[in-house]
Amino acid sequence: MLGGRAFGFAVSLVTVAGIALFFRHARDVNQTTVALAFLLAILAVSAVWGMAVSVFMSVTAVLAFNYFFLPPVGTFTIIDPQNWVALFAFLVTSIVGSQLSARIRKEADEAHQRRREIERLYKFSQKLLAEGNVIQLMNAIPNYIVESFEAGAAELFLPVKDKFYRSGFGAAHLDEEKMKSVFLRDEAVFDSQDGLYFLPVRMGLRPIGSLGISGSRLSRQTLDAVGSLVAIAIERARAVEKLGETEAERQGERLKSALLDSIAHDFRTPLTSIKAATTSLIAATNPDPGQVRELLTIIDEECDRLNRLVEEAAEMSRLEAGEFELDLAPVEISDIIEAALAQCNTALAGRNVEVKLSPNLPRVRADLNRIKDAVVHLIDNANIYSPKDAPIIISAELTGDAITTSVADRGPGIDDFEQGMIFDKFYRGKDQRYLVRGTGMGLPIAKAIITAHKGTISVTSQLGRGSVFSFTLPVDRSTADSR
Repeated sequence: MLGGRAFGFAVSLVTVAGIALFFRHARDVNQTTVALAFLLAILAVSAVWGMAVSVFMSVTAVLAFNYFFLPPVGTFTIIDPQNWVALFAFLVTSIVGSQLSARIRKEADEAHQRRREIERLYKFSQKLLAEGNVIQLMNAIPNYIVESFEAGAAELFLPVKDKFYRSGFGAAHLDEEKMKSVFLRDEAVFDSQDGLYFLPVRMGLRPIGSLGISGSRLSRQTLDAVGSLVAIAIERARAVEKLGETEAERQGERLKSALLDSIAHDFRTPLTSIKAATTSLIAATNPDPGQVRELLTIIDEECDRLNRLVEEAAEMSRLEAGEFELDLAPVEISDIIEAALAQCNTALAGRNVEVKLSPNLPRVRADLNRIKDAVVHLIDNANIYSPKDAPIIISAELTGDAITTSVADRGPGIDDFEQGMIFDKFYRGKDQRYLVRGTGMGLPIAKAIITAHKGTISVTSQLGRGSVFSFTLPVDRSTADSR
């Protein structure tokens, strides 16, 4: 600062000497022109070096103007009284002008500083909003302060956990006892000379912690804003975490209720059949062999049904936990559909199934057994919800870098509201859940398998017209490029 001001004094002397020398050798130059030249130079210098340099230059310019340009030239004597007035007016004008220029410069610097602090506060707030986890936020706040405000160190104290969170090379030098004192007394302590700031973190009128910052020059308003932003971010993170816990509990209760409803409905029917068959066998004194075989067949079929329900629940759990591996290989989409239809052969007895595949379809990269299970669930869903005399149409076509396969039925359809929930676990249509057997796990399982293949699944439906379930599988590039 002093070096800069000394340089300003030197520049002002050189400028005055240069103007005086220039106009001394110029012809037909009046005193007004010279005075205006000095005045403009003074305003320029004051804008760069401030008030002290500009006043020094004003006095120097007045002396030079008097000595070189006011008669008698070459002396500091003034004969004409009007020249005294002109000289005094020039001095006042130069000093007032330089003072105004210095004030404008100071206000511009302050405005620039405020703008920088606002930009830093904005970046700081954006970083705080990006954190949703409370523990991560506590550890990140000091780092964000150091990064955003170019501070040497920052430290956050939270009395709830009686813990300090630190960042920066000088964090160990921040007085922890003073931070605790600031929180207890709810009063800020500023040491601008050493760049140390200790302030309470308030939520409303209630302090929830304290901040320590060192190595940065910050205004009181900025520090208050930092404290408020930190308090809001902490409370927001806690609220988001609490909301997440509440939502998880709500979802858990909903799934539990859906599972119990599914078990109560879908397990009751086979258990009732098994109970009735076994009761009949026990009660029969001389049972007819044909009747015994029929009852045992019923028991066997219903046990298979119960076993399938349990397997679906276990499969859903494995898929959600990611506890499975895909054996990916180039597969013809026609082979997938044929394998799925073969597995559904018994359930589709008497049903008209139309398969429409575009010619020359490239192979997809898939796990044949896994993706076959997904298609089986879609076919089974169409078979259950369609009238027996209505056909099921399976089609496949190339769409960009994927093959889109669709399973269309002519069932009752799904309204727009339910289409967004149809792939949720245990969800079944409100008009069908007590009319058609099922657990509500077939479509979620199919979605999980297709998603694991980096594909997508969707549904298009109209009430009374039927539904179309479509899924995509990525084309195997090695075989596609060779065709």
